[in-house]
Amino acid sequence: MTVNPHGKARELIVAKRVESISQTNSDWLGRHLEVCAACRTLLEATENSIRALRSNVVQIPLGIVSATQASIRMRARTLREEQLRMRSMWISCALSWVMGVVSAPLVWEGFKWFGQRLDLPSSVWMAGLAMWWLTPTAVVGAVLAWRHKNSRDEIGSETKFHS
Repeated sequence: MTVNPHGKARELIVAKRVESISQTNSDWLGRHLEVCAACRTLLEATENSIRALRSNVVQIPLGIVSATQASIRMRARTLREEQLRMRSMWISCALSWVMGVVSAPLVWEGFKWFGQRLDLPSSVWMAGLAMWWLTPTAVVGAVLAWRHKNSRDEIGSETKFHS
């Protein structure tokens, strides 16, 4: 704030309309307005301007309103569909984890048996087991990243098209 009391009062008058001011500043402003006619006039002019702006009615063409409503409905529908897809994905992930936990001992024994039959060092068949578990995750992650990039590219091209 400035040292000039009138400058401080102007800043507080504006700040009070835009955001809240502290009780200390509000009390100071009230005391200043009691003794300063120029700042009281500024406060009245500010309040009159705000009232005048609020009383203005803006006429919007019906086509713009309809197009905006249609866009909002379409976006809401898209968000609902995306939410359903995400729910399906989480259910699929949970089932995948359950199946992974249930099948882990069997897969372990299978890789161990296969490694012993081929006379492979345990580190080799264990690495194969790790790849068995990590490959689907890496593939799904790559597909999701690709889809996300493509959807962002489509949104960007739609924005450029409508501009």
